[in-house]
Amino acid sequence: MNTTILLFLLQDGITNGAVYALLGLALVLVFAVTRVILIPQGEFVTYGALSYAMLATGQVPGTVRLAVAMGFVAFALDLYAARKALHLRKIARSAALNIVFPIALFIATTRLAGPTTPIAVNIALALLIVAAIGVFLYRIAFQPIAHTSVLVLLIASVGCHLALQGLGLVFFGAEGLRGPALSKASVPAGPLVFTGQSLAVYGLTIAFIVGLWLFFGFTKMGKALRATAVNRLGARLVGIRTTLSGQIAFLLASVIGAISGILIVPITTLYYDTGFLIGLKGFIAAIIGGLVSYPLTAVAAILVGTVEAFSSFYASNFKEVIVFTLILPVLVLRSLAAPAVEEEKD
Repeated sequence: MNTTILLFLLQDGITNGAVYALLGLALVLVFAVTRVILIPQGEFVTYGALSYAMLATGQVPGTVRLAVAMGFVAFALDLYAARKALHLRKIARSAALNIVFPIALFIATTRLAGPTTPIAVNIALALLIVAAIGVFLYRIAFQPIAHTSVLVLLIASVGCHLALQGLGLVFFGAEGLRGPALSKASVPAGPLVFTGQSLAVYGLTIAFIVGLWLFFGFTKMGKALRATAVNRLGARLVGIRTTLSGQIAFLLASVIGAISGILIVPITTLYYDTGFLIGLKGFIAAIIGGLVSYPLTAVAAILVGTVEAFSSFYASNFKEVIVFTLILPVLVLRSLAAPAVEEEKD
């Protein structure tokens, strides 16, 4: 291996690691607020990327119909929850969010979808579709069981992943898709060439890290989300709307996932089930970060991307095995460092 190959591998690893960092940040965000290990984060990546790719070809993605259907289900759940005390203002707000918004999004998507539609419009539509799905997913699958244990939430998360992955096959088919590049610009740096796409990945990753740090550390809403994560009942007693906190967490996670997919779909062909593997690598970064630290998660994601790049060069057949093995020593160290807990006796 010469210096040029080394630099190319480092560039590829940092680019992939930046994408994994975005997904790791989303996983940490959701777990910190709702205690949900968001297995469907990979589906947000797939839905955002393939919805954008279909819109670029002038087709209407099936995800917008899913958003409409989920909106009706969420509205029905709101009506059932408010059956004992019907407040017209709350019902009207629920109808606007769950019925009017997804229908308006569906109409806008069908009218704007076309091969001549600007890239910015397609990106905005894809982000809105996935964001709606993320909010409705929390309302339908996780809000009714928000008080249960982490294990129950994990089981529900796995079920949502399987359902969304199956729907992805229905919406996008078994063949892969690629989307148009966001920018054709390139910046040479010695033997390396940084494309506009890779620069966008770096910039957005840094922006999200700084933004989340500022949001949780210095804003009232961010502190309310942190309080919800520490003690859900205590947060409710002091007037924090824990339901809204969960919706905001899932909204941010779905948008981050969709942005990640839109960033990588011009670089590589994505299939309906590709997001799961990408999400798992983000999950490894989140685990290394302890599911609490955003900077440590970002550093771990860069490590995962770099190890993946060098594994592809030296042992491509074992690339995934090597990458997923990174999680083992972390789990062993955390297990040894954790305090011993005595088993309950009957």
